[in-house]
Amino acid sequence: MATTVFHKADTRGHADHGWLNAYHSFSFASWYNPDRVQFGALRVLNDDTVAAGMGFGTHPHDNMEIITIPLEGDLAHKDSMGNESTIKNGDVQVMSAGSGIRHSEFNPNADQRTKLFQIWVFPKQRDVTPRYQQITLDKSLEKNDFAQILSPDAEDAGVWIHQDAWFYLSDFDADFSKKLSLKKEGNGFYIMNIEGEIEVNGNTLETRDAIGIWETAEIEIKANKASKFLVMEIPMKH
Repeated sequence: MATTVFHKADTRGHADHGWLNAYHSFSFASWYNPDRVQFGALRVLNDDTVAAGMGFGTHPHDNMEIITIPLEGDLAHKDSMGNESTIKNGDVQVMSAGSGIRHSEFNPNADQRTKLFQIWVFPKQRDVTPRYQQITLDKSLEKNDFAQILSPDAEDAGVWIHQDAWFYLSDFDADFSKKLSLKKEGNGFYIMNIEGEIEVNGNTLETRDAIGIWETAEIEIKANKASKFLVMEIPMKH
C-alpha cells in the first residue's frame, strides 16, 4: 500500500518581510517543524512573492541543486560564475551550487510583483563543479499531460540536475484524469497543486495543497476543475 503525507496550504510556514511574502512547505529560515524537514532528497519548496523592484542580495550556496520556477512576473539573476539573465513565467532555471556559488535574485519590474517556486534538492554527489542552466518551456506540452521539465539526463527534456529526480508541470482540463509511473524504483512523488482542484489517489488537493506519496509505482491525478500542478519524483533516500 502506498504511504502518504498530506500538507494543507495553511499548514506551511509563513514569513511576511514586506518586500517578500514567503510560504515554506519544509522547515526554512526561522520556521522549524520537526515533522516537515524534507521529503526524501527534497529539502525546500518555497512559494515566494517578491514586491516590485525588490529581491535577494548576493548570498552563498553550496552542495544543493536549486530550481526556480517563475509563476508570474520576472526574476533577474546574477551569479559568481558570470551569468546574468532574467527568467519569467514559462521558464525554468537550475543552479548546481556544488563546491560553492554566490548569487542574487531580484524583481526588475517597478510596477508588478513576481511569484515563484524555489526548490532545493540534495545532490547525489558533493562538491561538483557549479553550473547554471535556464530554458523556456513549451507550455502547450502541459495541456492534459505531464510535461517533463527536469531530469538527471542532460539529453532529456527540460533542465538536468545531479540527482535521480524528474519534475513535471501539468495543466489539466476539468474531469481529465491521467496516470504517471515512477522512473526509478524506490523514489516517491511530491505533488504541489498550483491552482484549481485535483484528486491524487483519492485525496483532494485545493490551491497550494501538497501531497507526498511513496511505496507505489504509479499515481493517478484527476482534475475536479481546471487545474495546474507540479509533480516531483524524488529519491526517498539520499
